[in-house]
Amino acid sequence: MTAEHVLAPTPATAYRWRWPALTALLLGEAMNLLDTTIVQVAAPAIHADLGGSVSDIQWFTTAYTLPFAVLLITGGRLGDIAGRRRLFVVGVTGFMLASTACALAPTVGLLIAFRAVQGAAAALIIPQTIGLIKAMFSGDEMSKALGGIGPVMGLAAVCGPVLGGVLTHADLFGSSWRATFLVNVPVSLVVLALAPKLLENRAPQRPALDLTGTLLAAIGVGLVVYPLVGADIAAMSAWRWGAVVAGPLLMVVFALHQRRVAAAGRSPVVEPSLFAHRGFPAALVTSASFFAVTNGLMTVVVLQLQLGLGTDVLDAGLTLAPWSVGLAVASWVAGAHLVRRHGHRVMSLGLAVLLLGALAAIAVYHEADPTSYPEPLLIALGVAGLGVGLFSPAFFTIALKPLRPQEIGSAAGLLNAVQQLGATLGVAVLGSVYLDSAEPGGPSAALHAVQAAFWVAVALVVVSFVTSRSMLAKDASEKAGAQR
Repeated sequence: MTAEHVLAPTPATAYRWRWPALTALLLGEAMNLLDTTIVQVAAPAIHADLGGSVSDIQWFTTAYTLPFAVLLITGGRLGDIAGRRRLFVVGVTGFMLASTACALAPTVGLLIAFRAVQGAAAALIIPQTIGLIKAMFSGDEMSKALGGIGPVMGLAAVCGPVLGGVLTHADLFGSSWRATFLVNVPVSLVVLALAPKLLENRAPQRPALDLTGTLLAAIGVGLVVYPLVGADIAAMSAWRWGAVVAGPLLMVVFALHQRRVAAAGRSPVVEPSLFAHRGFPAALVTSASFFAVTNGLMTVVVLQLQLGLGTDVLDAGLTLAPWSVGLAVASWVAGAHLVRRHGHRVMSLGLAVLLLGALAAIAVYHEADPTSYPEPLLIALGVAGLGVGLFSPAFFTIALKPLRPQEIGSAAGLLNAVQQLGATLGVAVLGSVYLDSAEPGGPSAALHAVQAAFWVAVALVVVSFVTSRSMLAKDASEKAGAQR
């Protein structure tokens, strides 16, 4: 009998500490999202205090999301091998220590390095959640436990930008932006106090780590992202373009390596059989382009408000609140009601509403006074947030629907990794589009720059719509084949 069979509870012998343990898992999930959104709002204040290049503002986010994206699947494999509770505790401990180091960082370079450590620690935390929930819950209770992830993440999405603004603005004990990292410490301590209530759990058959594949993926993605951060995209140097081209070529090598690893009977980073479903690559492109929009736009809104308009960090955080509230409400409604009734139409509706919100924001910026706070922007961002919330539950449901049960875990991990990669590229590309045009032209230039970034986002939403249709076409063809 395997360890997983021993540890998994049955309805008759439900694990008594399952609900406190679930609290630890949900707090760990929320902490990751909170950290990302809090730092996005505080980033200009960090730059003002520590100095350095203005492009460092982008690195405060990308240094976190890049290792998170690349190591996410490997983090899941490590949990399969060494035990999911053990890796969860190691990840939370590392996240807490890295957060403390970020708060104490005296220079920009050290802060960016510690952010990378934070991202790597998060890659150990997040992949363990589903497996641990399945180990402690069964039947209807498992559905309830898994259903708790959405509302908690929605609450984190709402609180993150506001909390980032409040903490930085409050300047508690002279901490300024450093409090945005220190807030992770008490949360981590609560999680660690509850962690002993988690059941240990690991895969019945321990997979081997594909370290070569992980390294190829990390270098390939890094070659794409690094040249884009802080670059004048319209006039990039030859070496930057060379790196951008070399990155995808290295990813081709990575794909070939994955095929060889799978053919040899070993455990690849990415399961090659996923790509036998022609709709799955379309789902990956959709995920990357969509989350590039969501994270990139949040960044440029904050940059325009704080660097271009000179607003307070608290005002910047509150400006993003309608987006976050719209996202949380629409995500709950879509997940609880709309997706079951209307299926893929909810995904298309979400993209349409997001597009409407982005175009409305462009119109607001076009008519705005360069020296005044654009109050109608709050409505536009609220509409965009509704679109994001409608899209996400429908997208993940449709992306995973045609896959075989044994492919679901690998596919979910890959989709989450690509989501983080899209977020990284969005901050890099949209942030660079904004900074290229805004510096050092003053409020008017900043207003035109943010419009340019939003137009790029509109183009990415259109890409998401086209690729999402490919997902739907494949789904329809599979249904037709099944009917024959």
